[in-house]
Amino acid sequence: MTPPTSLPRQASSPEAEDHRPSAPGERGSRRETVRRRWITALIILLLVGVPAGYLAVSAQQSRASGKDKAARVGAVKVRPDWPSTVQRSIYEVPIPDSGASSVGYLETNNWHTSRLYVQFQVTPKALDSFLADVGTSRAALTPGVSVSERDAKVAGWSWSPKHKWSGVTVEADDPRPTRDITVDFANPRAPRVYVVSTTVP
Repeated sequence: MTPPTSLPRQASSPEAEDHRPSAPGERGSRRETVRRRWITALIILLLVGVPAGYLAVSAQQSRASGKDKAARVGAVKVRPDWPSTVQRSIYEVPIPDSGASSVGYLETNNWHTSRLYVQFQVTPKALDSFLADVGTSRAALTPGVSVSERDAKVAGWSWSPKHKWSGVTVEADDPRPTRDITVDFANPRAPRVYVVSTTVP
């Protein structure tokens, strides 16, 4: 009687291997691998996301700043506010620190000229002080308006014939500015002053 022939042992399928119970050591190793992958993904997210978020915030702030600057530079007509100390110095418009109210200004710039439009109300004493500081006096004022029609349109000024207007132009050699000054004496106790100071860059 011939002994039974032994069959060769077949290798188990990969599916069987995948579903075989994991040893405790293998489970721990797998958890460690998954943990490292999560940590790596988190680090990549932080490295990419934080700078991107910072750039987005910076861009938004830059746009907001740009819009604000454009609004100031592109402003039309005089708006209520005091020009800065630097502006007053460059354009030589010494608004009295005391005795002046209802101050407004507008600055325009182009390749050829820069202008500062200023308006304010003063006491008679402060008016005399202002005129002296710019190198003129009340006696030098002549009836009428010294500000050009173009500049009046840019500033949003109009000259009512019912008011009493007097003006003077204070000229100076470059690079110092030329200042057109018009005063409204409709209320002698509170004259209003309109100044256009022009400089050539």
